[in-house]
This record gives sequence, C-alpha cells and structure tokens, in this order.
Amino acid sequence: MTARCILITGAGSGIGAGVATELAGAGHHLVVTDLDLGAAIAVAGQIRASGGSAEALALDVTSDDSVATAVAAVSRPVEVLINNAGLQHVAPLEEFPMPKWDFLVQVMLVGVARLTRALLPGMRARGFGRIVNIGSIHSLVASPYKSAYVAAKHGLLGFSKVVALETADVDITINTICPTYVKTPLVDKQIADQARTRGIPEAQVVSEVMLKPMPKGVFIGFDELAGITAFLISPPARNITGHTIDVDGGWTIQ
Repeated sequence: MTARCILITGAGSGIGAGVATELAGAGHHLVVTDLDLGAAIAVAGQIRASGGSAEALALDVTSDDSVATAVAAVSRPVEVLINNAGLQHVAPLEEFPMPKWDFLVQVMLVGVARLTRALLPGMRARGFGRIVNIGSIHSLVASPYKSAYVAAKHGLLGFSKVVALETADVDITINTICPTYVKTPLVDKQIADQARTRGIPEAQVVSEVMLKPMPKGVFIGFDELAGITAFLISPPARNITGHTIDVDGGWTIQ
C-alpha cells in the first residue's frame, strides 16, 4: 500500500469522521475538513492520538474563497479527494423552502464540482489522482419527501461520468459509492423527521422505511465504506472510473 494524502469533506462527524479514522488507521495522511472547524480539529486530534497522521481545516464547499483558502493551506499535495459533505431536509415539495432546496444542491452537487475543479490541476500536474464521491442509495432510487437530496445525489452520478471522460488521458479516476443507510447523527435526525412527516413511530421508520427494502436488513458500517475507498484508490482499481459502487444490501437487485 502506498500512503496517500486524502482530503475528505464533512469529516467532523458521521460518515466523514468514520471513514477518515479508518483510512488513517491504514497509514494514510488525512486532511479532515468540515464547515465546523472545531469538529474537524477534534477528529484530527483523535486520529493523531491513535498514532495516525492528520490535519484539520475549515471548509465551506459552497464558497469559492473557502475552497481556495483550504487548498492553499494543505500541508502537502492532495492525492485523493473524498467528496462526502452532505445534509438532509425531509418535507413534501409544496412545503420545502426553496432556499433550503438550493442549499442542499449547492453542498452535495455544486460543491463537489467546485472542490474537484480546484484540485484537478494539481492531480494532473503530478500525473495521479483519485476522487471518491460518497453518494447514496438515493443516487439510484427515490423516496418521498427528499426531492432536493435525491436530485443532488442523482446528479452526482452524471457529474462523475463526465469527469471520468475528461480525465481519461491521465491516471485520475472518479467513482461514486452508493450506500444505503449508515447509522450516523444525520440518519438519526432523518428517523425523527420521517416519523413526524409520515405520522408513524421512529422504530417503524427504521424497520419499515429504511431497512425493509434491504434483503440484508442491516445498516452499513464505516469499515465497509473505508474498505471500498481503499480499493478504489489502489493500483488494481486504476481502470475503474465513472462507476457507481452499490452498497445496498440487495435493495436494487429486486
């Protein structure tokens, strides 16, 4: 394994923090970024306390200035980008505030393009780069009351295919991992939101809405996402680009 410098967005908690910690344990240097600098510093500190290598930076993927500042501040060239930052809002479209709708798309689609665009020149100059997008089962299917999230995550797949073609002349790949539900604070909030929107108990949201479509019937683990990422940035995956990797417990094969 070659140790890489990996920048991951939205890494102050949830999937980002979990994947960062797992990859640091495998010997990589992690650039832990988050809108909440304090949260990023905490995760990076935990990684270093466990013997890993990490630094923390504030990063707002919806801001050109923030992206430029963060890219300039990284201690070493970024070889791997993990686009993970995300958020959720659950509401029928008629009740969905349009500023909120736009913000979700800005973070999870436009922000991905903004940061990828900023890091691509360096990857090209060095002749190597790996981009891994954290998509979702909702990159592939839809659920009611999540119009902005589903639209952004679907768009991520098209974006990835285009960038894969545009970088085919150099050793750069871009792929999207599409997991079903991972037990994170974001999902915990969704459980409460879905229960309120649907008028059912939270336990029923978990069993009947989230896990029922999955034949495996379990939440996805951070170790699974980190392991798949580790494969995608390894030499055997150099010709895997523009693809979606479904981690859905059998959801979409039915």
